[in-house]
Amino acid sequence: MKTKAVRLYGKNDLRLEEFDLPEIKDDEILARVVSDSICMSSYKASIQGEAHKRVPEDIAENPVIIGHEFCGDIVKVGAKWQHLFKEGMKFGIQPAMNLKRNPYIAPGYSYQYIGGDATYIIIPSEVMESDCLIPYDGESYFKASLAEPMSCIIAGYHENYHSKYETHTHEMGIKEGGAVAILAGVGPMGLGCVDYGIHGDRKPSLMVVTDIDQARLDRAATLLTVEDAAKNGVKLVYVNTSTVEDPVAYMKELNGGKGFDDVFVYAPVSALVEQGDALLGENGCLNFFAGPTKTDFSAKFNFYDVHYAFHRITGTSGGNTNDLKEALKLAGEGRINPSIMISHVGGLDSVIDTTLNLPNIKGAKKLVYTHISMPMTAIADFEELGKTDKFFADLDAICKRNNGSWSDEAVKYVLANAKKI
Repeated sequence: MKTKAVRLYGKNDLRLEEFDLPEIKDDEILARVVSDSICMSSYKASIQGEAHKRVPEDIAENPVIIGHEFCGDIVKVGAKWQHLFKEGMKFGIQPAMNLKRNPYIAPGYSYQYIGGDATYIIIPSEVMESDCLIPYDGESYFKASLAEPMSCIIAGYHENYHSKYETHTHEMGIKEGGAVAILAGVGPMGLGCVDYGIHGDRKPSLMVVTDIDQARLDRAATLLTVEDAAKNGVKLVYVNTSTVEDPVAYMKELNGGKGFDDVFVYAPVSALVEQGDALLGENGCLNFFAGPTKTDFSAKFNFYDVHYAFHRITGTSGGNTNDLKEALKLAGEGRINPSIMISHVGGLDSVIDTTLNLPNIKGAKKLVYTHISMPMTAIADFEELGKTDKFFADLDAICKRNNGSWSDEAVKYVLANAKKI
């Protein structure tokens, strides 16, 4: 079978190519990719090439398919896995397999025949052996594509901890019924963090979300409303800290003058980390979620409070398989809405430019449908483009019916009407 895929040959060397897939072996699975969301990690791998820790050294001769946030349908199952997987099943992938032979090997970085930016792929046996091919029961492929970044967010909630001094044990997870602050929390991952905090099983009673961009805060407030949070038992407050003279004092006042039990920092800014430290209450935990690019990134931390007020700090990078399963389950049940993370949509032929220029493209997550040809286009630009193009006019109307967000209705329209790749 032929496939079309974006393959990495070296630093900044991505190519969209058509080539033949080999016949699957008895321990492999043939699959059709439907959607993939582009991650900053793919940008890092693409600019670093073989110097990246997940990318093989021989990609000039044996290029790899990029993309690791993908979903699709199983087409054919090798004999070894027919008791677990069936043709036609939807699936999601946990790329962090943590193989004993090499913990860095992952789909979307390390393999010739599996990655999200392709029409068809071959899933190797070690993905199934690692329990990283996960059935998905939801209707929307894009929600499963976004399950991987959502799993990272879920991991952050699970990774936070609070000390129980009497037994010298750690109670894992955010403090139930406590106060959570999410700093720089209205980017794509921050929105997911707010969504999960409102709709997950373990909820705070107060959630304060900050940013310095009022337009982004206003958009967040329409997507994740104060009213819906209240229905779920969470008091949600959005704060523009650039308009407040003393953000720490202001936010503590929102919490009755007390510090916060859990603080998430979603931007790699030293001053923001220090603000998060100052916001912590007794036995509070700060989660540094943002991944810095500088290896010497640092910030001040109050160790007087570490000693006397039991302040804790942790960080998370990626989720595990259970986190991904939880993300897929919640998305499939409609309890979380990953569509709020999507700002741009495109086809397979948009992947190269989008990936290599990702830091310069404003907005949130960039979603790819691998069987269509379409420039990477901001949802916010559909209206203007629709003045001369009925395709975008129709998409604009659909998105407006869905609170300006991507939706199942939009997916159906695109897959039926967009130009095929």
